[in-house]
Amino acid sequence: MKIAIDLGGTNIRVGQVENGEVIHTTIKPCPSKKSCSEVLSFLIEMIDSEMIPQTEGIGIGVPSVVDASKGIVYNVANIPSWKEVHLKEILEERFNVPVFVNNDANCFALGEKLFGKGVPYSNLIGITLGTGVGAGVVLDGKLYNGSHTGAGEIGSLPYLNKDFEYYCSSGIFADFYKMSGKDVFDRAREGDKEALAIWSEIGTHIGNLLKAVLYTYDPDAIVLGGGISAAYPFFSESMKQTISCFPYQNIVDDVEIFVSEEKNISLLGASALVV
Repeated sequence: MKIAIDLGGTNIRVGQVENGEVIHTTIKPCPSKKSCSEVLSFLIEMIDSEMIPQTEGIGIGVPSVVDASKGIVYNVANIPSWKEVHLKEILEERFNVPVFVNNDANCFALGEKLFGKGVPYSNLIGITLGTGVGAGVVLDGKLYNGSHTGAGEIGSLPYLNKDFEYYCSSGIFADFYKMSGKDVFDRAREGDKEALAIWSEIGTHIGNLLKAVLYTYDPDAIVLGGGISAAYPFFSESMKQTISCFPYQNIVDDVEIFVSEEKNISLLGASALVV
């Protein structure tokens, strides 16, 4: 049995994974505003509640730049006190099992490749659209980290007057449209024309984001996850229309684009780090 962790600034999810299935999970709000040691203590308590004597190891996905070999995380998104945390060393000393740390979007992509709809594809890009924009890269069937586990940070690419993350993540709703993403989603489900128009605009931005992915990686498939992906029916048409003007038509024709369907896919990906 493996322990898998999806660490976020909003929630922490800790699960027991056996034979590619999540058999039990604990989900709690992350005390993200507290000190580094307090957040660590909270995480350790959650892990402790899921540990059993048969635990083989711990895999953890973190929304940050990661030194995967040393298990050090830097400047964790939405947890201000985590500037440099030697997570692997701390958890191995506490639990006496191997610990493997990687970026959370990488865990999402790895999970899709091994356990989700991405299984048939050798070259896969997993994109998370939520409070930020993350991406994991699978090339020739293997997770590609880059030299500093920074491969796939496409949300930081310049776009319009800011970057892709601004226009394709949840922050744009309050900042630009002056309403929450949930409100826009709920109104769109009721057929509200203003809300549907907003999702159409978001779809254009996401389409341009995916064009950047096509230029960069030419993948077999792109899988979308994160909270915003739930609105796929509202933005897919404008997204696909934007992609249709990509100059290399054979790439557009061949790439598969779909939404993740497994709610525990990031936990499954984190469990796959344990080898």
